[in-house]
Amino acid sequence: MEATRLSSGKPVHDLKPRKEVSLDEDPTKASDALPLPLHLTNAVFFTLFFSVVYFLLSRWREKIRTSTPLHVVTFSEIVAIIAFFASFIYLLGFFGIDFVQSLVFRPTPDVWISEDEEEEENEVLLRKEDARKVPCGQALDCALPPLPPQAPVVAAQKVFDEKPVTVLTEEDEEIIKSVVAGTTPSYSLESKLGDCKRAAAIRREALQRLTGKSLSGLPLEGFDYESILGQCCEMPVGYVQIPVGIAGPLLLNGKEFSVPMATTEGCLVASTNRGCKAIHLSGGATSVLLKDGMTRAPVVRFGTAKRAADLKLYLEDPNNFETISIVFNRSSRFGRLQSIKCAIAGKNLYMRFTCSTGDAMGMNMVSKGVQNVLDFLQTDFPDMDVLGISGNFCSDKKPAAVNWIEGRGKSVVCEAIIKGDVVRKVLKTSVESLVELNMLKNLTGSAMAGALGGFNAHAGNIVSAVFIATGQDPAQNVESSHCITMMEAVNDGNDLHVSVTMPSIEVGTVGGGTQLASQSACLNLLGVKGASKEVPGANSRTLATIVAGAVLAAELSLMSAIAAGQLVKSHMKYNRSSKDVSKA
Repeated sequence: MEATRLSSGKPVHDLKPRKEVSLDEDPTKASDALPLPLHLTNAVFFTLFFSVVYFLLSRWREKIRTSTPLHVVTFSEIVAIIAFFASFIYLLGFFGIDFVQSLVFRPTPDVWISEDEEEEENEVLLRKEDARKVPCGQALDCALPPLPPQAPVVAAQKVFDEKPVTVLTEEDEEIIKSVVAGTTPSYSLESKLGDCKRAAAIRREALQRLTGKSLSGLPLEGFDYESILGQCCEMPVGYVQIPVGIAGPLLLNGKEFSVPMATTEGCLVASTNRGCKAIHLSGGATSVLLKDGMTRAPVVRFGTAKRAADLKLYLEDPNNFETISIVFNRSSRFGRLQSIKCAIAGKNLYMRFTCSTGDAMGMNMVSKGVQNVLDFLQTDFPDMDVLGISGNFCSDKKPAAVNWIEGRGKSVVCEAIIKGDVVRKVLKTSVESLVELNMLKNLTGSAMAGALGGFNAHAGNIVSAVFIATGQDPAQNVESSHCITMMEAVNDGNDLHVSVTMPSIEVGTVGGGTQLASQSACLNLLGVKGASKEVPGANSRTLATIVAGAVLAAELSLMSAIAAGQLVKSHMKYNRSSKDVSKA
């Protein structure tokens, strides 16, 4: 490193100054007591300490038994006492002091931040100086080539950039102290400061001081905190990095799609990619949108069951639907009421409203329309007591038979005919094996388990990965993963017909997390970013069919791996790592 500094022509003091040890200072440690390896030195002093303690206790016991004064000591006892103090001092210096300091003088988050900043700054400078293509030892001329402007280099979850990490000022320090003391609410920092990134940095530092835990592995820099204010996340202190892989091209309805999947599960993207290859080689897949409507079901209560039944009959009367639709549709130019389904439990009435929502997922849109209808109904049913805008008859983010049967969001069926040669050469199995395994696993096995909408191999894997990559609500993976996978031999048993039917895929291409930079880029990759200008709702419907197509590919590949006995082998290869990532 000294050679690097001298050859670069830059003075050594370019780096942040560190504490230097002069020749007059003694940098020795307790572990330097003997010219031996550390573990041997420790063993020697441990043995010496316990040996002399045992010897002295034995001698003193003998003196007490013979009534010999304890202060009368022999030469051997003097040597033992000296050895006792020497070994005790060594052990105290090696173990005791550091341990006591770690308890009494626990490092504050300021120490962590200063050390991280110092390391990052020095590493940036050293990266600049040590950017040669060959080591210095290979040539006498070690002059540095001019460095072009470089983007931040991400390594070990740290961002190395030309710009320094956010430095806290004296004013920030005062705010941090007030947050720690509880006088300034953490949630109010954005509104008080007017700077979302600064608020996140202050909140992060206050959290570290309150908990005594470091957040150094959680990135803070490189994120637009303004974009999530009031719509995506409250009280941020950083962001989590999730890798995004690409499966495809997926040939669906005559078009090719590269499917982004955000996941930390090894083998998932590779398996889905193999399924896409099999579909592509067989001529592609076809998907059909069966239904498109988001639901919301408020619960109201009456004094009697008869009054609840009166409202049920009123809502389900076709003659009243137009009036209710006009009231409902006032909430949005895209939200259009489609149907109302009611269910009674005693004197409680559950009303399940279904409406189209354009390219939005539509939960807020349908909720506003429902509120308009509830306000309107109060005129003719003044004794109606609204208990909640959602009565779980919707049903959102929970497995429910009503979604499995009636559908919610986008209902899609996707199918493909896989050629027998592709099954054998790409999927490494046979049509007969796949058909039998699907019947015994996805159908019979799921029935034995009492599955609700889970008649598939792993639809939830793909739905979650695509949802996270494209800014959907990950919690809606619950009902969006409802899927039944069917496989059947066709063309005299030579080819395989495979299909997935998914009645409740809940996606949108506007609103929520879809407007964040990374998620918006993934939507743009699929060609469904934002709202469709030609046909309202076309982008979100296309996204739902892509999700179903990706599930079809993944189901095909995983079932083939299980049928061929390759599941464990592939996961040992792609889902386990011998690399110590903590040292990466």
